[in-house]
Amino acid sequence: MFHRSERLLLRPIWPEDWQAIFGGIADQGVVRNLARAPWPYDESHAREFAARAIDPHQPRFLVTRASDAVVVGCIGLDLIDEHPDAIEMGYWIARPYWGQGFATEAGRAVLDIAATLGHRKVVASHFLDNPASGRVLRKLGFEPTGRIVERHSCGRGGTAKTAEYTIELEGDAVWQKRAA
Repeated sequence: MFHRSERLLLRPIWPEDWQAIFGGIADQGVVRNLARAPWPYDESHAREFAARAIDPHQPRFLVTRASDAVVVGCIGLDLIDEHPDAIEMGYWIARPYWGQGFATEAGRAVLDIAATLGHRKVVASHFLDNPASGRVLRKLGFEPTGRIVERHSCGRGGTAKTAEYTIELEGDAVWQKRAA
């Protein structure tokens, strides 16, 4: 599955993308904001991630600039035990691309894809010491649930508090109106 937005192309991750993934994520400042990526992040982790099979109802995407195919980050949807009635959106953006609106643009694209796939509820969270991610989620129309929960972070080597968010994707454009 591919998706083209104004500045980005979201495309499937292929095994040969491991070097581009490694180049963007092998940064402790990026990994510490993720739940599942380990630190230190080495080439074997990138190879394994790029080689994973993708469930078509839980897609993962390499986020690239449409103009030159430079890798900006990754974004995807996953099922998680804590929310059996929803799908979770997660993402990372490489440090050189922070603050340029790429996370928000990629997030809008993935919410479009989630709605197309029939997902009606999407959840997301951010570690409390990463408020920029919370701003991205609110721009996308996610609403805070009011829950602060401990979540394990492989990159931190322990748990840290996260703020949880949710968005309902009822109808074609309901979430888009809230996010505008």
